[in-house]
Amino acid sequence: MTQRGVPQQRAEANARAAPGRAREHDPFDDDIDAAEDAQAQSSREPLSPDDLPFNPYKGNRGLTRAWHAMKNSLYGFQVAIREESAFRQELTLAAILLPCSLFVPVAPVERAALIASVLLVLIVELLNSSVEAAIDRISLERHELSKRAKDLGSAAVMVALGVCVITCGLILWPLASAWLARIL
Repeated sequence: MTQRGVPQQRAEANARAAPGRAREHDPFDDDIDAAEDAQAQSSREPLSPDDLPFNPYKGNRGLTRAWHAMKNSLYGFQVAIREESAFRQELTLAAILLPCSLFVPVAPVERAALIASVLLVLIVELLNSSVEAAIDRISLERHELSKRAKDLGSAAVMVALGVCVITCGLILWPLASAWLARIL
């Protein structure tokens, strides 16, 4: 029995799995010449839905799909409220700011900007929490790329909070200064 290298085994597996299709490019395979490699890459087509593996969780269509998506979204909110203290803090802030933005005498566009900036913070926090959960699922050991992913998510939340503060400040400062001028 001869010992074959990994690139040769992979090339043979690709040839058996998809006869007639171009071989998968392997950067460590020295047997492929440049002309053959360029032709193989140019003849590849994008994946069609038939080429993807079957996913039993993607079988729903129409209203059934929307119903299951809504149930999963509500479960996601429950998990975020129960497990994520940062989301609970920002949700408390939103519970204060959103009703206030409805009663502030501003133009409809400004009101929409106030509401959107508060909701943006919640959206980014949910995405950050999902990145952190995925990183923790992969491994709890310290790794530079895991730290980078978590830090980038945290930076995104900080930017969203900054957008909220700037938006609220720019819209509400003229109202607050006029109100203070009347009082004093």
